Amino acid sequence: MTSEIFTVSNFTKKIKLLLEETYPFIWITGEISNSFTPLSNHSYFSLKDDSSVISCVIFSGQKRKINFELENGLKIIGMARLSIYEPKGTYQLIFEHIEPKGVGALQVSFEQLKKKLSNLGLFDDKLKKPVPFLSSKISIITSPTGAAVHDIINVFKRRFSNCPLEIVPVKVQGKTSDIEIVRAIKLVNKINTSQLIILARGGGSLEDLSSFNTEIVAKSIFNSEIPIITGIGHETDFTIADFVADLRAPTPSAAAELALPEKQYLKRKLQDLNFNLFRNIQKHVLYLNDKVFDLNSRLKTPKKKLDNMRIKLDEYTIRLNNVIKNSIKTKKIQISGIYKRLEALNPNAVLKRGYSITRTYPKKKIIIDSSTIKDNDLLETILFKGNIITRVEKKE
Repeated sequence: MTSEIFTVSNFTKKIKLLLEETYPFIWITGEISNSFTPLSNHSYFSLKDDSSVISCVIFSGQKRKINFELENGLKIIGMARLSIYEPKGTYQLIFEHIEPKGVGALQVSFEQLKKKLSNLGLFDDKLKKPVPFLSSKISIITSPTGAAVHDIINVFKRRFSNCPLEIVPVKVQGKTSDIEIVRAIKLVNKINTSQLIILARGGGSLEDLSSFNTEIVAKSIFNSEIPIITGIGHETDFTIADFVADLRAPTPSAAAELALPEKQYLKRKLQDLNFNLFRNIQKHVLYLNDKVFDLNSRLKTPKKKLDNMRIKLDEYTIRLNNVIKNSIKTKKIQISGIYKRLEALNPNAVLKRGYSITRTYPKKKIIIDSSTIKDNDLLETILFKGNIITRVEKKE
């Protein structure tokens, strides 16, 4: 029996034709190992199970359709076509579709991105910006038609109704929604009239929240100069945006609660502080009065210092106890005393008591010594009522 003799190339081509026609597409599962990606961005890896290994590749065009990294140790299931590499006579699988086995692709992508950004330091608490206690203006980045924006506005009306709000409308799910969110954050930072940003949307599935699990949104939040509070989904929902944000709230309503204090609470707090301040001032005034009294009783000081202390005590009493009327009364008494002393020194008052003033006539020079006048000089005597002109007859 004569057997056909093949060349290596012919035999390889026949095997290639036979296998590729028999298995044009197959579904296969296994664990990724030896994964690497050159500059072409095609990914090469091995797919193995307990006893066998197959060489595999997925080209960059198909890679763009998956949103997770092909890490070593990841178990996958995918659709591939069989290909024979003729120069080496080896076969490999060219994948058209890959998804994680047992875990959703979105969940794998979430965990991979979370790990990557954590290693870059985007979740570091030391880098988070403090949220203002009371912002003069707040920007809300969310869907203008969703329930989240209405919940936030209702909370703001209840807590602090006169705080200015700015609604920055964006899509919060679907294609290009992550790009819109990034643009909105940059716009608010560029305008720079708000002190706080709230990034919010209502609950949903992991797929619905995928816009908030992207690297560009995470880095945009991290790079924002204005602090950002996230209120995304329900209490059990966590997104990458929540980990990067300066403060995470479990719901949009909770984000509004964290963004603004309650006005009525602040009013009550202010009243309490005013009361405590007034009470402390009163106590301090009483203490100062007691202190001054004690010092006044013990110190031996000149009258001037004592007067200064009394004046200071009056000033403290006037400022802290608001007793202006008593001070005015004291001043009136002091003025009255000075007036009486001035009246006592009035020359007319001296003349009224029987004294007189004698001076030369007509030069009107006051005479205080009899030796300054001569006989027959004219003198003028000023009495309380009227004047007398006299002539000197004799001096003594």
